[in-house]
Amino acid sequence: MFERFKYKNGLQAIISPLESTKAVTVLVMVRVGSRNEKKSINGIAHFTEHLMFKGTKRRPNTLAISKELDAIGADYNAFTSKEYTGYYIKVNSSHLNIAIDMLSDMMLNSKFDTGEIEKEKGVIVEEINMYEDAPMMMIDDLFDKLAYQDSQLAWEVLGSPKTVNDMKRNNFLGFKNDFYNPNNMLISIAGDIKNSEEVSKLIEKYFIKNSKKNKNNNYQKYILNQSGPQVFIKKKDTKQVHLALGYVNNINYQSNDLLPLKLASIAFGGNMSSRLFINIREKRGLCYYIRSRVNTFQDVGNFSVQAGLDKDRIDLAISLIIKEMKKLSDQGITVSELKKAGEYFKGKMILALEDSANIAQWYAEKWLFAKKLNTPEDIIKKIDSITLTEVNKVLKKIIRKNYLNLALIGDFNDAERFKKLIK
Repeated sequence: MFERFKYKNGLQAIISPLESTKAVTVLVMVRVGSRNEKKSINGIAHFTEHLMFKGTKRRPNTLAISKELDAIGADYNAFTSKEYTGYYIKVNSSHLNIAIDMLSDMMLNSKFDTGEIEKEKGVIVEEINMYEDAPMMMIDDLFDKLAYQDSQLAWEVLGSPKTVNDMKRNNFLGFKNDFYNPNNMLISIAGDIKNSEEVSKLIEKYFIKNSKKNKNNNYQKYILNQSGPQVFIKKKDTKQVHLALGYVNNINYQSNDLLPLKLASIAFGGNMSSRLFINIREKRGLCYYIRSRVNTFQDVGNFSVQAGLDKDRIDLAISLIIKEMKKLSDQGITVSELKKAGEYFKGKMILALEDSANIAQWYAEKWLFAKKLNTPEDIIKKIDSITLTEVNKVLKKIIRKNYLNLALIGDFNDAERFKKLIK
């Protein structure tokens, strides 16, 4: 169970005591990502995340930060997505004070030193190059670029070498001032906590430095208006073709259709006994990996298949995936598949939530985008109540030809060839 705290400057905290661990995770989540950027500074949310580790007034450089955390055996990192940025430190619970102090110092007092900014540009450009050389990681971004074109959701989280190299210190100071403010941040702490009130006092001590409330995390809502199937090819000389094929929809974080669709996705391509794995990989040998997934944002979502496929049999593979999707829409999943998908979902969730870091992120994400803070027990009850009729109704609603998108990475030129296949 969790306790929720709200402070005078608008900051909120969720504190989740656990009995079965001696560790504690402190996560600061900020409701800002690449979809809140301007085109000229695309990538600044991610770049800002890097700079938070480059020194504060009290800890003047990266080494000072890392030495202090390494000295207590801490696990620490950060992450940026299209809609949020997170910073976490996981420690032996006896060092909770240090973790809270460190994160508050980084959030409130980072220097954004010009020399560090210039050095870090090279690091981020190499990170962009790494993704360019990893098509299995890159294919989802290409799908978003195609499916949500002309919107901020189509932009790369990392930005481009040009936007990264063009950024100046004033860009970061302005961005931080706009979005890193108390009413746009949450502290989620989970683990070996004996007294939530005492932990809340630590948060007040280190984080409540001002009462300033800046603008909230504004974003441009995406309006779904696709009128026909779309294809995007990134020409690349690869031994394996990487594919993302799927449908955009209006299922967002708060949609009642989200959990039914997730269960359908598990049955369709969520594990090694799913339809796609058996019919495309095991029976035909057309791929090494194949999976389906549900991806959601605040206002829109998608249901898609990702796969690494045999270049010489790509047409057959796409045709078979389309055939499986049509069957999924026409016939739905079975009672047996629904039951297995539900147990799989619950099992994976329970295993993941044995870790304090996952629990901290669970509640942080719920706070960011959900109307209410559902506990894992709430989700289990919902899973058990979902009917086959609900699941199959959602599938008929979202599997629509007009909303179909195909992104490919491979040595191809002819997009029309693939348009014919998916029509």
